[in-house]
Amino acid sequence: MKLFLHLGRYFLMIQKTFGKFTKWKMLKNLIFREIDDLIISSIGIVSFLSFFVGGVIAIQTAINIDNPLLPTYLIGFTTRQSMILEFSPTFISVIMAGKVGSYITSSIGTMRVTEQIDALEVMGVNTYNYLIFPKIIALTLFPFLITISMALGIFGGYIASINGGFASHSDFIEGLQLDFIPFHIFYAFIKTFIFAILLATIPSYHGYFMKGGALGVGKASTTSFIWTSVAIIIANSLITNLLLT
Repeated sequence: MKLFLHLGRYFLMIQKTFGKFTKWKMLKNLIFREIDDLIISSIGIVSFLSFFVGGVIAIQTAINIDNPLLPTYLIGFTTRQSMILEFSPTFISVIMAGKVGSYITSSIGTMRVTEQIDALEVMGVNTYNYLIFPKIIALTLFPFLITISMALGIFGGYIASINGGFASHSDFIEGLQLDFIPFHIFYAFIKTFIFAILLATIPSYHGYFMKGGALGVGKASTTSFIWTSVAIIIANSLITNLLLT
């Protein structure tokens, strides 16, 4: 029964987030601050992980196709498919659930503990809109991060292939172009957008409705990471079954 209680409260929270908007002058500053905290500050870690994971995918593919009958352009093909279809949209989102999700939960949870949310409510502010809406808008730019991840992952695979002598420049490029389906990019961005909504709302829920003191903030951050990751994996399975099968 607790699950239905949380689900109902979660959807009511989303409904209230889009009601009684904060003044645009204040909301604009909040949105830009969230873009800086959630998106800009994440470019470094996303770029680092994507570049090296792309390289690892290329190396592992090369090791597993050491049969001379298998063409080396499969390295480029596998790197492209792995980065576009799964690693960039899904696993980067799970990683961001730890980084961004924990930040969102702890920041809102700290405001709850210090009674700042209660003070805002006394002043007649819609705290749902004030605290959660800017995060949702900021994370609509999450596909920008995923685009960087895709590009750097493929570039990392290219560098690893050339430097390791696993494939020539022409073979790797041929693999990148082999059976390319533009819909796969569209599919990846659909997933990314849905994951972005989950990344913004689930941690916000756990932060907004947390109970307890400073220890409760840490517990809420851990719980939000777990449930955000679970929601992303379930959504990934459903979207894949709907769009690719």
